[in-house]
Amino acid sequence: MKIVLFALNGSYVHTNPAVRCLREPLLSFSYDVKIIEKNLRDRRESVLHELYIQRADVYGFSVYIWNLCEMLSFARDLKTLLPSAKIVFGGPEVSFDTERFDDMDFIDHIVCGEGENSFSLLCNDIFAGTNRGRIINASKSENFELEGIHYDRDDICLDGVMLYYESSRGCPYNCTYCLSSCIDGIRYKSVDKTLADLLAFEQLPWNFSTVKFVDRTFNFDKKRANAIWRALADTKYTKTYHFEICASLLDEESFEIFASLPKGKIQLEVGLQSTNKKTLDEVARHISPDKVIENVKRISKLGNIHVHVDLIAGLPHESYERFARSFDALYGNCDMLQLGFLKLLHGTKLRLDADKYGYKYLCEPPYTVLSSNDISYDEMYRLSEIAALLSRYYESGHFRHMLGYAVSQVESSFYFYEKFAEYIKEKDGRPITQIGQSDAYRLLFEYSLEYCQREALLERAREDYLSSENRRLPPFLK
Repeated sequence: MKIVLFALNGSYVHTNPAVRCLREPLLSFSYDVKIIEKNLRDRRESVLHELYIQRADVYGFSVYIWNLCEMLSFARDLKTLLPSAKIVFGGPEVSFDTERFDDMDFIDHIVCGEGENSFSLLCNDIFAGTNRGRIINASKSENFELEGIHYDRDDICLDGVMLYYESSRGCPYNCTYCLSSCIDGIRYKSVDKTLADLLAFEQLPWNFSTVKFVDRTFNFDKKRANAIWRALADTKYTKTYHFEICASLLDEESFEIFASLPKGKIQLEVGLQSTNKKTLDEVARHISPDKVIENVKRISKLGNIHVHVDLIAGLPHESYERFARSFDALYGNCDMLQLGFLKLLHGTKLRLDADKYGYKYLCEPPYTVLSSNDISYDEMYRLSEIAALLSRYYESGHFRHMLGYAVSQVESSFYFYEKFAEYIKEKDGRPITQIGQSDAYRLLFEYSLEYCQREALLERAREDYLSSENRRLPPFLK
């Protein structure tokens, strides 16, 4: 029996660990298994044709909020072309509220939850001609703690992409907006097993630089996390390792290890979400925002670790003005400040309680909140414009000297970006994503003159431009 595992990633630099987790159990049953991995920018007709020419018996679709609509379209067309093929959906986006797929008869089965065991058993039943039913409620993987990295030397070329690794499942927190709150307990690989797996990445033939841990809270166990971080100082671990952590769980041993690591060895992503304790308590994220901010500042001062901090707009009890305070508390204290927007995911408590908070949100994926009792749609839209500016100017690093100087001259960094968004709308009118790089420099320079001494700003603008752009200085910087 031939089985195709289909992944549709958000970008060409991403890879899909889920389809690789499913591949190994299937191979143990001697099935013919092929992974087809594409991204949202690939030509649709080419992707559909590649799926079609496999003429597989079973197609397993890995479904997330960012690809649900596209996956439904592919599945519908593939079923039209190959009516005898079995279409199986799985993944977090289809594991809850499955009744919304009841009238979609082109989907033969939906696997809810972890699929390593259940998908293989389903394929065995399909091979034997046994009817398992349409909805498969999956059991937890029996061997997660013993599983390897799932990437195979014989896989397609993965040069220049990001590879993912899972050392634990579950989370110590039960945040009401997160699907991890639906998982009971935490399962994890030992220190020795994790380090052995990371060495396995060194044996892969591709030219890649980053291994990203998909663990929700890597340092849920301080002793285990510190042991792994300490071991990574060894030169035999040559990659950059990205971890999502809770900064308030860091201890003095953690900081001692961080200080000893070579620059670029690890990256840390901190999901603070808000500095408003009332907001955090309301969504069951029981952490100390003051402790998180203090520890983020300590890490940033070391200078050898890239720190990424997340904020979420639209959370309960977070008004526009209160969100601005969270923004100001973090801005300039980390390498990347990610301004995200609350999404009401199927299966989460916050989606069930949407009426309680007056949430209005997109009915289609990604279910982004548009407004609530605490924040208006106009304010959420304004935040989206600020988020776009933050990504273009702050996170890119191309405007570091000019931006750092200009923001230092104002009382509020949030106010600086808010007024900058208004300035661009008035002077240019185009979305920031459609503005060329020279114009992006010019707009920031002209806007910042309101706060800065001209010659000092000009000097920093030239430094940024010459270090980032492979071209002559534009007229306004000469």
